[in-house]
Amino acid sequence: MSTAVYPGTFDPITYGHIDVIKKSLKIFDKLIVATTDNTDKNYFFSIEDRLDIINNSLFKDLKFDKKKIKVVSFSNLTIELCKSFNATAIVRGLRAVSDFEYEFQLAGMNKKLNSKIETMFLMSNIENQIISSKFVKEIAYLGGNIDRFVTKYVAKKLKNKYL
Repeated sequence: MSTAVYPGTFDPITYGHIDVIKKSLKIFDKLIVATTDNTDKNYFFSIEDRLDIINNSLFKDLKFDKKKIKVVSFSNLTIELCKSFNATAIVRGLRAVSDFEYEFQLAGMNKKLNSKIETMFLMSNIENQIISSKFVKEIAYLGGNIDRFVTKYVAKKLKNKYL
């Protein structure tokens, strides 16, 4: 059984992230969707909220198979997370050329830390490549419609956060 880890902040999860998850499930038997709890970052949603949002988005809104996806939080190296789940790959999403340089360096460092774990870059579908969690939060804050960018559960959580 092949397993991959898809790490990210998912603050909040968007349809761009979900495209990457769908594509990953075509390649791997199991996907670990891992949201980081890095204390150096200033998150909009707490780690508990992000876990709740990811779980509800994937399993309630979109009806993904719970046997194929596990949602976890982590605060250690992604390579260590991979080891703990016997994952052979790290999945990273790319939206634009501007993402590539950072992701390329990150993949290189991970390869130096563990040469047995591969990094795979996947792009979301063209209609979702422009979506970013930052823009979604800004649109929600300004009262715009975010239904095309996130699941119903995410939209509800953002709306409640700004009320």
